[in-house]
Amino acid sequence: MSREFPIGLTPPDWLVRNLRAQPAPVNWPAVVRAAIAIALPLAVGLAVDRPFYGALASMGALNGVISDTAAAYRVRIPTIAIPQLFGAVGITLGAAVYGHGWVAVAAVTGVALVSGMISTIGAVASAAGLVLLLTSVVGAGLPMPGAWWLAPLLMSGGGLLVLLLALLAWPLRSGVPERTAVADTYRKVAELLAAGGESGTGDTPAYDDARHAVTQSLNQAYDIILAHRARHHGRSPELTRLLAQLNAITPVVEAAPAARLSGNPLPPEVPEAVRHLACAVETGYTGPIGLRLPTPTSETARAVDHALRHAAEVVTSPDVDPRGIDDRLGRPAALGNRAARALRGVTLSAASWRYGLRLALCIGLAQVLVSIIPVPRSYWVALTITFVLKPDFGSVFSRALLRALGTVAGLVIAAAVLAEVPRGWWDVPVLLLLAPLVPALTPRGYGYQTAAITPVILLLSDVLNRQGTALLLPRLVDSLVGCAIALIAGYLLWPESWHTRVGDRLADAVADTARYVEGAFGPGAVDPAARARMRRRLYRDLSAIRTEFQRALTEPPPTGRRAAAWWPLVVAVERIVDATTAARVRVKHGSPPPSAGEVTQVALQLRELAAGVREAETLYEVRTDLTGPSGSVLEPLRQEVAAARAIASPH
Repeated sequence: MSREFPIGLTPPDWLVRNLRAQPAPVNWPAVVRAAIAIALPLAVGLAVDRPFYGALASMGALNGVISDTAAAYRVRIPTIAIPQLFGAVGITLGAAVYGHGWVAVAAVTGVALVSGMISTIGAVASAAGLVLLLTSVVGAGLPMPGAWWLAPLLMSGGGLLVLLLALLAWPLRSGVPERTAVADTYRKVAELLAAGGESGTGDTPAYDDARHAVTQSLNQAYDIILAHRARHHGRSPELTRLLAQLNAITPVVEAAPAARLSGNPLPPEVPEAVRHLACAVETGYTGPIGLRLPTPTSETARAVDHALRHAAEVVTSPDVDPRGIDDRLGRPAALGNRAARALRGVTLSAASWRYGLRLALCIGLAQVLVSIIPVPRSYWVALTITFVLKPDFGSVFSRALLRALGTVAGLVIAAAVLAEVPRGWWDVPVLLLLAPLVPALTPRGYGYQTAAITPVILLLSDVLNRQGTALLLPRLVDSLVGCAIALIAGYLLWPESWHTRVGDRLADAVADTARYVEGAFGPGAVDPAARARMRRRLYRDLSAIRTEFQRALTEPPPTGRRAAAWWPLVVAVERIVDATTAARVRVKHGSPPPSAGEVTQVALQLRELAAGVREAETLYEVRTDLTGPSGSVLEPLRQEVAAARAIASPH
């Protein structure tokens, strides 16, 4: 049912984007794990007359539930276990400075700096940094029962219980999530091929969305399979086979933009054949397969046909030779080298220092505030800031808004529970009902996640300090204060953060595109494996930039309006990369290569565009003269570059 708003009362677009729930299926295994892992420790604690111990272990389990986001079993181990180790360090440090005034302020602020800096390394490091700061804030704000080692042991044990429950089905489902991820990539490629033929040219939002979905699916599949590639490659036939299948779909992805730019829509049998291959990947089928592909009649159709038949051969082959697979995308470096590289990146990166200092400033202000105001305050202010001020979780403004709204909704649930349900054994069935809401609502959006987490934390906090409904109003005030600190000290005081988040990254992507053009056609053209790595890195970076832009669209003016103005440039750069890939495919299948002068001219225009994007706060149209021989394989690329220059260059 549509709802009409009176004139003048229509909500702004950024607010609608924030409040809209994201469609997502319910992860029922995660729901069951959350119910058991959070409720069971408290039940054990009550049974042995140590409810405090049970509540701490349940808090650790809540951290594990929040970290339980990976699909593949191999990836779940570091995703859940590593944050628990950092959580043990955090609770130990926090408990050591509990009640020590300014020493506690300095210690937690220092932890916030470290937490923020390591959060920029990657997904697992981000979760570890989050848990490190959360547990240190809790340890510094609540008295921990027992010896110094008991709290970290209980909290880590609760988190590892989630991991244990997650791994119970591994013997029965080993390899299933990996196969599902690769099959999903094949299906996304089929949708891309279908979208490219809907309008004959594929210049539609549907094609852009399908291309973004393919990039995300490829990223996820490669991340899952390559996570333990250095250890298992050559000794795991299944892993080798899946990696070969994933590599085999890459030529089809490369041929898709060539088919789009040809102006001749692909016959429906082509995307249907890719869906057929997806089913074979998912089921592990290795027998004969009939694709029923039509006879190709053009250069691009031959490219698609050749790529599909190669993919079918790899998918249905019972044995895959591991030789040659490593170099396609590069084997990950040894763990020690990766750790050293990550450490250098953190200590030398301006972005990591900038975020670390922002987070430390906000946490420091929160700790000072709760230390000098003579009204009993909790760890909740700093806890709120920790959840809100995460660079990889979304817009700070949006998260502050949704945190406030979600806290209010969660407090309504908590008020009913604390007022009507007797403390003690009744807490266990309440947790059995509330805990599953965390994994069920988290994919819907941050506000929904907050509404689910808030009553669980409040119920466990009540077990520790027995304040009942007296907790509710202070928690609301603390949440609002934390959101205000994050908005002012972590958002409004850093006006250049939008440009560093978006403008500089987009400029880097344009400069990388210039190198990609030269690597594909220039005098220093690179080998196919290196070119594949360049293209994958470019699409991955552009996918991250697109996600950042979509987050910026949820912010109020001027940020949201600026993001909307820059959005066409993001799409234009994606199409430039597509056009470069399409030209490379055409040359591979018989078209004459472009001249060195034409390649140099295109690369120069791209570098000028990158410089303009890096310098400009507002986009201005610039006409550019990109000439070249008619019928050249780079003619579509010249058109895309000219279109991008017409969108954005310095005035």
